[in-house]
Amino acid sequence: MPVDVTGGVLISLATQRSISGALEARYPMLRRAIRDDVSGQHRPMLRFFACEQELSHEPPDTPLADAVASGAEPFCVVGAIAGG
Repeated sequence: MPVDVTGGVLISLATQRSISGALEARYPMLRRAIRDDVSGQHRPMLRFFACEQELSHEPPDTPLADAVASGAEPFCVVGAIAGG
């Protein structure tokens, strides 16, 4: 489901951390689902994609492509599924 996080939330630099923060600010119920409260690290079962690349293992403060920052390309957060 596409979510526009720009309404009322200022993202000065598009990074995984800033997008996660904007999502948590707009939807507070996601706060513990996206990041750990203590470490601030993303949950291990989430995957991040933009511009046809997986960004899950990139540092969270790495600037995203200009196409993501401008809204031309989506930033996707996907819950990974594990089972056995």
